[in-house]
Amino acid sequence: MSDASSALPTVVILHGFGGIGLMNRPLAIMLRRAGYRPVEITYDSWGTPLDRICERLLPRIAACGGGEAPLHIVAHSMGGLVARALITRERPAHLGSVVMLGTPNGGSEIADFLHQRPWLRPILGKAAEALVTQRDAATDALLGRVDYPVGIIAGNRPIMPIAAARLVPLPSDGKVSVLSTRLQDAADHIVLPLPHSLLPYHPSAHLQIRHFLATGRFFRDDAHPIEERLANEICS
Repeated sequence: MSDASSALPTVVILHGFGGIGLMNRPLAIMLRRAGYRPVEITYDSWGTPLDRICERLLPRIAACGGGEAPLHIVAHSMGGLVARALITRERPAHLGSVVMLGTPNGGSEIADFLHQRPWLRPILGKAAEALVTQRDAATDALLGRVDYPVGIIAGNRPIMPIAAARLVPLPSDGKVSVLSTRLQDAADHIVLPLPHSLLPYHPSAHLQIRHFLATGRFFRDDAHPIEERLANEICS
């Protein structure tokens, strides 16, 4: 790592269930252009329980730090639960902000549906204990208390709204309800007209991620709506 890059604030990017780090490349490119040092991390979301995911990732998270620059985390879906567990186990020395995208902090009714049916249960693998709405005490303890800056971006435009409404309470992004994304001690929460799968990719979500990392709040300005700011960024 060069001296120049080590002086930049780091952003660890965590994918969701069934993902790989490469899926977050557009997010990493955006963060690099914004002056951050992005680190894309892959973890086994299906075959490894949450506590073991933490054991495997903690040395990698520690290696991302160093110096006085803050270490932020941007996490999609299940990645937000992984971030909470990592911080509970071993908080980075210079932890900055955490931005969650569609994270099922209250669990997912889709996970309940799959977990309650033996022939569908293998779909979730070892992730079930973290993704269901009724978690056991050990998992709740692992997720810990949120006493650090957290910004939550939820979506409310499912790709197939009729099908989503059969399993997930509306409003939702098709996989996680807006209500389930909430955390009592979060610094800010915002809802964007996006489905779950687009939250890590859409320019409006990218703008909000940058704004929260820089200010600790999401962008809200009635005089200059987000569409206008996005247009200005594209033209500049």
